[in-house]
Amino acid sequence: MSTYLYRLARWCFRNRWKTLAAWVAVVLAAVVIAGVSGGKTNDALTIPGTEAQQAATLLKDRLPAASGASTQVVFAVKDGDITSAAHQAAIDRAVTALGKVSQVTSATNPFQAGAVSPDKRVALGSVTYNAQAAEVRTSTVDQLAPAVSAARDAGVQVEFGGAVYPKAAVGANSEAIGIAVALVILCLTFGSLVAAGLPIITAFFGLITTMMGITALAAVTDIASSATSVATMLGLSCGIDYAVFILARYRSYLLEGHEPGDAAGRAAGTAGSSVVFAALSVIIALCGLSVVGIPFLTTMGLAAAATVALALLVALTLVPAAFGVLGKRAARFSRLPLLRRAAPAGRTAATDPDRLAGTRWARWVVRRRIPVLVIGVLALGVLTVPVASMDLGIPGSNSLSTSDTSRRAYDLTTAHFGPGYNGALTVVADDVTTPGQAQRVSDAISKVPGVASSSVAVTTNDIALINVIPTTGPNDPATTDLVHHIRDQRTALEAGTGAHLLVGGLTATNIDVSAKLGGALPIFLFTVVALAFVLLTFAFRTIIVPIKSIIGFLLSAGAAFGAQVAVFQWGWGKSLLGIEPTQTLSFLPIILLAIMFGLSSDYEVFVVSRIKEQFTRTGDARRAVTLGTGQSARVVSAAALIMASIFVSFVFAPEPTIKEIGFSFAVGVLVDAFVVRLTLVPAAMAVLGAKAWYHPRWFSRYVPDPDIEGERLDDKLGDDRPGDDRPGDEKHRLTTHV
Repeated sequence: MSTYLYRLARWCFRNRWKTLAAWVAVVLAAVVIAGVSGGKTNDALTIPGTEAQQAATLLKDRLPAASGASTQVVFAVKDGDITSAAHQAAIDRAVTALGKVSQVTSATNPFQAGAVSPDKRVALGSVTYNAQAAEVRTSTVDQLAPAVSAARDAGVQVEFGGAVYPKAAVGANSEAIGIAVALVILCLTFGSLVAAGLPIITAFFGLITTMMGITALAAVTDIASSATSVATMLGLSCGIDYAVFILARYRSYLLEGHEPGDAAGRAAGTAGSSVVFAALSVIIALCGLSVVGIPFLTTMGLAAAATVALALLVALTLVPAAFGVLGKRAARFSRLPLLRRAAPAGRTAATDPDRLAGTRWARWVVRRRIPVLVIGVLALGVLTVPVASMDLGIPGSNSLSTSDTSRRAYDLTTAHFGPGYNGALTVVADDVTTPGQAQRVSDAISKVPGVASSSVAVTTNDIALINVIPTTGPNDPATTDLVHHIRDQRTALEAGTGAHLLVGGLTATNIDVSAKLGGALPIFLFTVVALAFVLLTFAFRTIIVPIKSIIGFLLSAGAAFGAQVAVFQWGWGKSLLGIEPTQTLSFLPIILLAIMFGLSSDYEVFVVSRIKEQFTRTGDARRAVTLGTGQSARVVSAAALIMASIFVSFVFAPEPTIKEIGFSFAVGVLVDAFVVRLTLVPAAMAVLGAKAWYHPRWFSRYVPDPDIEGERLDDKLGDDRPGDDRPGDEKHRLTTHV
């Protein structure tokens, strides 16, 4: 592999302008196609095989008017009576105006529906559309606020909730914050504005192409809005990281005296090989989301995997072409006082790795390997403790900021009607031909413990729609128990009516999603771990290293989950992050496991490939651990900080689910890079010694060697450094033993 990557990089280096022009053409084509397609991501959930999905499908086929998206409209007054003549007249005019909004099929007047709170302070109206939430146009949503101006002019507070509602404008651009932090880290790492800007610029080529591709695909299939955020996180972080690893090797070869073209090829043949296996690990983990069987997770995983694949292609082609444009300028250091400190470290890494700070750290870890392993594992175990309290679900409007109209609508409804009105269940009764049948079913459901009220909304086409209001909120475990109880008692509730019941609605859908994700998690984890184990075994030609990598991943993931539960579920970060304590996002564990496994494999490959490279040269296992960790520590640290900064920037996003994802990823990356890969891995490798690289003889005969450390490439090109006139014993100092 290293030889092929060497040749590819050399070709791109020589044909730098052709390569750059090809990538510019790809980006422009993607932008044009996305613009023409008019695609839009959405948050529609389709969960094949669940009862909630069966209910939604039945409604769409037999009662399409009730299957469209809806908006809850909450009218409230601080003082006085909402039913006063003045208020009623103003609300009537607002409801009439809402009914005239495009795509709206009906607007329910709260006074005609009897949806007035007992204290006569709040009234609930609703708007139903002729399309699903994903198909409701932005222009339609923009008409909602002006339509209720008559009510607001009369002193009535109007808030919107439900599946479709006007969302507040996004404040600070989270991606811009992450990129700014990444640029600062790169400047301090490389000591050069030119070198710092290269990974960010090249990462954008892959990111823009992927984002435009997602937009285009959204025109023909449902793609979750969160898929864009996850793809952006990975596109920026992986794109920058992969370029950083190859750039660091390129600069090192230049400082050793190699010509730019040869340095570019060697960098791609060595660091590029590590990047390939690192990217494949991430891609495998993300594609593994397909085994869950939930469409929006499948598209999310595939979109993110495509982003990583493009980041890999950029790193192997566009980055060497950029080297051709920059030449030796990529290895120059800035004269700015703040950036000068990077120059000695860069030259030391190329000429005398023993003096690196990372090498000193690795030497300390190797000498105290047993205590480091014990204390490190125990500390991560303590961080994992909160996982036992994890409560999976889909956070609702109650997790949003009070600046969001949906949150205000939720709070008003809870305070004046009760929590169950925010988590109404939709019971679909099939084979119902008369209103009397529907009423008997509704009466039976109203007697179920946990039901506040049950009423028939409509009976038509041999189907009845029954609204069931629980006594508890949508995220309360008691509501989940109620859904399961109604389903379990289905036969008794149907008795004597001839009806067949299905429990659906948003609350039931969220409950079904959480249950299906929980059941799919073990299968997903086994599939991803097994595939990655095979890949890492092939890369390092040993079984022990992949096993160690998997154990390290589990420790990192456990710590990330524990921190997430403490901050978001227990509410430790309520004031700092502006969040409300809520359930853990039900699909977060699977997404985090997928991405964390891939990223942990990234750092494992980058660190261990350096260790193996040194072991191949010297045969001294502990010396190889010290030097390999030392040589990779600076760039791995920079890569982890960059990736974490990208993830942390999403904590500033307004959506609590994106905050949760960004925070969990950031904690996982930092723990994995600094605690696991740069501390526990060197300690474990030092304990194992040469046994870490053992493999049976038959393995060498039947499994090809990918040459991830570039040994065969070095043999072919010659491993001597140009201009290296040091004495033999000094020149080959790496072969000495500690």
